[in-house]
Amino acid sequence: MTPAEAFAALALVAVACDGSLEREEAHALREQLEARTPYRNLSEATMGAMFDQLLELLRRDGWQGLLAEALPLLTAEQQETGLAIAAHLVQCDRLVQQEELTMLESMAAQMTLPAERSRQILEVIRVLNRDSLAG
Repeated sequence: MTPAEAFAALALVAVACDGSLEREEAHALREQLEARTPYRNLSEATMGAMFDQLLELLRRDGWQGLLAEALPLLTAEQQETGLAIAAHLVQCDRLVQQEELTMLESMAAQMTLPAERSRQILEVIRVLNRDSLAG
């Protein structure tokens, strides 16, 4: 697994950890990755092949196994961004399930980041996604 595949794996884990991959989540996943290097330069076929491989690992090892394989391949800075994207993707459908919270806690705990930094990232993303104008 390359660092680019590992980074994409974090995003995939975020949208698939609850056992389903909804259309809105898949769209948000693709949108987040396509805005970044190196994904913006990948062809449809290459991107598809990468996700086919990651989905196979996900099916074989579960989200915990995929996460355990991906995290050691990422720098601390990549882990920070990966955690932020994962937290954002979990909240994209506005329904955060317990499985998703468990996954985020597990992801943060396995990273090389200080616990306080992980907590800050998760809190900022929660605030970013809060519907503060809702009645």
